[in-house]
Amino acid sequence: METKEYIESGILELYVYGLLSEPENEQVSAMAKNNPEINNEIIAIEKAIVALSSSFSPFHSVANYEKIKAKLELKHAKVIELQPTKNWSQYVGWAAAILLLVGIGYQYNQLDETTTQVANTEIDKAKLEKEFNVLKLKNTANETSLAVVRDTKNTVVALGGQVVAPESFAKVYWNQDTKVVYIDAAGLPEPPEGMVYQVWALKLSPLTPTSIGLLEDFDANDQKLFAVNNANEAEAFGITLEPKGGSLTPTMEQLYTLGKV
Repeated sequence: METKEYIESGILELYVYGLLSEPENEQVSAMAKNNPEINNEIIAIEKAIVALSSSFSPFHSVANYEKIKAKLELKHAKVIELQPTKNWSQYVGWAAAILLLVGIGYQYNQLDETTTQVANTEIDKAKLEKEFNVLKLKNTANETSLAVVRDTKNTVVALGGQVVAPESFAKVYWNQDTKVVYIDAAGLPEPPEGMVYQVWALKLSPLTPTSIGLLEDFDANDQKLFAVNNANEAEAFGITLEPKGGSLTPTMEQLYTLGKV
């Protein structure tokens, strides 16, 4: 940019008035040092501003100043301390924000409590359903037991305790029409670990034992009523204690109960 264009751009006036940024001030100062024409223009602008200010500022003597001062009661006037204005809107905003946070925290806590209550309700519901199913199974077992005992078509065979367990006893409910056989084993002790009771249908002449079932899950059967296979033409029934899984022939030394039809 030519010197004339630079002077006419108005940047020197802004420089004198102090309206330029720091980098711009430094740029003008550097150009004024290197260019006398620009420096002279800056001085001329400053003189013009001083002359203009003087024309608008009337001269007042010291006496006039004192009169004006006394008139305005500035001599003994107290300095009034101005309190900083309070930004109430800012305080209200903070208060609203705090209340909002408290409200959110309360709602979150309520939601968490509700979620916990729902989860506990679901757990209680599951427990009740499980208990109901257990009771339903027990009720079914009881009804089955009563139906077996009360069925007048059943042949009831009492089995007495033998040498290995004289106090043991059992009953056989044999419906020869339906070929269904139930064993009431409430009089037998819990079998040892790894052992199981095995039921035999016997023909006496000659003595021929036939396995008709195992009394498995003995401890889990509250009624101790077990359904076994058809007895065919049984003349007697016996129950022995056998290794888990049963045996092909009865272990006579472990004969717990025996009874004739």
